[in-house]
Amino acid sequence: MKKIISLVLCLILSGFILSGCSNSSEPFEEKSYTSDTQINGIDLAVRDREIEVSLSEDEQVHIKYYENSKEYYDISVSDENVLTIASASNKEWTDYIGRKPAAEYRKISLQIPDALLESLTLSTTNEDITLSALAVTGSINISSNGGNISFGDLDVGSALTLTVKNGDISGTIAGSYDDFSIQSEIKKGESNLPENKDSGEKTLTVSGNNGNVDIEFVNK
Repeated sequence: MKKIISLVLCLILSGFILSGCSNSSEPFEEKSYTSDTQINGIDLAVRDREIEVSLSEDEQVHIKYYENSKEYYDISVSDENVLTIASASNKEWTDYIGRKPAAEYRKISLQIPDALLESLTLSTTNEDITLSALAVTGSINISSNGGNISFGDLDVGSALTLTVKNGDISGTIAGSYDDFSIQSEIKKGESNLPENKDSGEKTLTVSGNNGNVDIEFVNK
């Protein structure tokens, strides 16, 4: 009986210790980044972060985000002028116990110039990705595992790729239905796109698992 009581007390004490570790998380600090050179492409790959994309007013790339010494981002520009933003962390195992950061700290706001980027790649987990109406001269690739993808009029020069798991895809594409060849694979969901359409100068590739797809074409 004494052994059982001791075990229960140890478990309770451990719970208090872990709770103390998780509640003493370091506060987040608002940060910003502005490109000081012409950016040709963007590759943003993060985890558990909402991504919001809108147009820049000065033809530069701007990023607003929150970080601390435990959760932060690696930001770099390649020789080809591709801006890369990636999640990085310096967590102990106790940092994964307790509540996740508040929603405002789990959001990345990205502002990009209209019709100046050659490529735009966005990827996240467990959060949504939203884009306002914008144009890219080449391709756009968007992926969310555990969140929704929604967008305004997206205008691409060559290709649009959308991938989602446990979430929905909705939005409008600039151009006519005839402009695009289409490959669509949807599991456990409904879609208003055909599985296959061969003709079209541009390509639209859509993949969804456990979610619905509703995409319209707007011929300007």
